[in-house]
Amino acid sequence: MTPETIISIFLGIGLAASVGFRVFLPLFALSLAGYYNVIPLNENWLWVASTPAIIALGVATILEIFAYYIPWFDNLLDTIAVPLAAIAGTAVMVSTVADLSPVITWALAIIAGGGTATAIKGTAASTRLTSTTTTGGIANPVISTVETGTSVVMSAFSIFLPIVAIILVVLIFISIRKMYRYIFPKSKKA
Repeated sequence: MTPETIISIFLGIGLAASVGFRVFLPLFALSLAGYYNVIPLNENWLWVASTPAIIALGVATILEIFAYYIPWFDNLLDTIAVPLAAIAGTAVMVSTVADLSPVITWALAIIAGGGTATAIKGTAASTRLTSTTTTGGIANPVISTVETGTSVVMSAFSIFLPIVAIILVVLIFISIRKMYRYIFPKSKKA
């Protein structure tokens, strides 16, 4: 594997992690980065960098961000966003991975891209549901703001500093694991 291939994999995983926080924001960032030739896109995914795609993804991004600030609708949106995150995570991975056979590219995209996005989106949805239950939804706008900010930061690092992005992805998964262990401690055997 060439360094370019490894960097493209890091880029894809970073964007997939970002998809776990907001589905359309990383796709919009990818679209802009492709349009301005900041990153190369796979030949079959050049349409993502087109003006109509930029407009559509930009509108979808704005709608998604604001929809998460509507009480009760945010939880409903999460039920739709989890499967969408799997698809979008796979798509960003496929669109960025370079110099690999289609079989390896798609396998990597489904496992690393879709899996990363789904794991993070599932955790975010659970966090929002817990917040709704424990605070009556009062804390949900704070959670939404943090998720949007994290998606912006992860998208930027993924595009401009993919090595830092992959480190952040590892840290996110470590945090998720610690949070899971805190919420669901192992029971002691008698």
